[in-house]
Amino acid sequence: MTSLPAVRIAQGMSRRLRRGHPWLFSNEIEMTPDTRALPPGALVSVVDSGGERLGTGTFNVHSLISVRLLSRDPDQAVDSAFVAGRLRAALALRERLVPAPHYRLIHSEADNLPGLVVDRYGDVVACQVNTAGMEALLPDILTALDDVLAPSAVVLQNDSPVRTLEGLDRYHRIAKGTVEGPVPLTENGVRFLADLNEGQKTGWFHDQRDNRAFVARLCPGRTVIDLFTYAGGFAVQAACAGAAAVTAVDRSESALTLAAAAAALNGVTGLCRFVRAEAFAEMERLLAAKERFGVVVCDPPAFVKGRKDLAAGLKGYRKLARLAAELVEPGGFLFIASCSHHVSPEAFAEEVARGMALAGRSGRILRSAGAGPDHPLHPAVPESAYLKALTLQLD
Repeated sequence: MTSLPAVRIAQGMSRRLRRGHPWLFSNEIEMTPDTRALPPGALVSVVDSGGERLGTGTFNVHSLISVRLLSRDPDQAVDSAFVAGRLRAALALRERLVPAPHYRLIHSEADNLPGLVVDRYGDVVACQVNTAGMEALLPDILTALDDVLAPSAVVLQNDSPVRTLEGLDRYHRIAKGTVEGPVPLTENGVRFLADLNEGQKTGWFHDQRDNRAFVARLCPGRTVIDLFTYAGGFAVQAACAGAAAVTAVDRSESALTLAAAAAALNGVTGLCRFVRAEAFAEMERLLAAKERFGVVVCDPPAFVKGRKDLAAGLKGYRKLARLAAELVEPGGFLFIASCSHHVSPEAFAEEVARGMALAGRSGRILRSAGAGPDHPLHPAVPESAYLKALTLQLD
């Protein structure tokens, strides 16, 4: 690997990398004409200002995060065998963490494949390739997936807006096999369907697995409303856990179709009602009708897409918490989450508290959580903890 082009770190800028961080930003690199001429996603040898080789990574001159480290071994060959080794390590961990083969298999930096996300649905896998480096390695990734998992189908869901920051086109295609309709999965012993062709993200939000299990334990004998239900993750598990009645709300007809199909798969159709509506408008309608619920679940899409949206997004979470808190019957429970990367846990908790106060409600936080352990964090990148979730009992 000594033949790889060298990307040299500017003098005095290697400390963070040496302390374990996997990135180099563009202002930390000597941007020579040769460096600027490197193709996006090129494999490079990372060298400090004194000439010491510190590892192997991918480079993209068009990205603020210019280097993403793949290995601290400067002689590491990066090929399909390398990717397969990382896949096997991630697979061994997931098989220990999750009983069914339905989980996030690769979570980017934390699994030492920065810019790659792989979700598993039995023998079908969905991939998101979010960086130029991973796009360049895509043939090796597909070969490695065949070697390690031999999936029947591989779906490339490369339509994330983050790809534009890397100078990449957005596309969706099936790289192997066929996917005819939604694919089955099991979560916490409950059966669901994920749409890998038209659904959101990679088809299912595995990150809420443990939060859904916790909320389900609160539902026996209670009425439940699941706002932003998508494919029915919280709603159907609540019904299977013994809820008295469940209302699932989403503005997407296709999402509600998946949720209703999941209810049928689990024999709880009679307990579930599916409502197509915009969540805020539906909450206001229900409040006007003086309806209340024993458990209220609010798991919305991200309100804050970028830093410019932060102020408006925080107001959105405050309003969501206010309306949701008013819907909770005395002694009932509220689950509320944010997947907005730019919202800190402290800011989210503050807006939830403010919303509750505006609703005239008090209570207690029973659980503060994030994503499940199949979405691990890189120790040096704690800001990648995007999911915040609070479960509260309200007086």
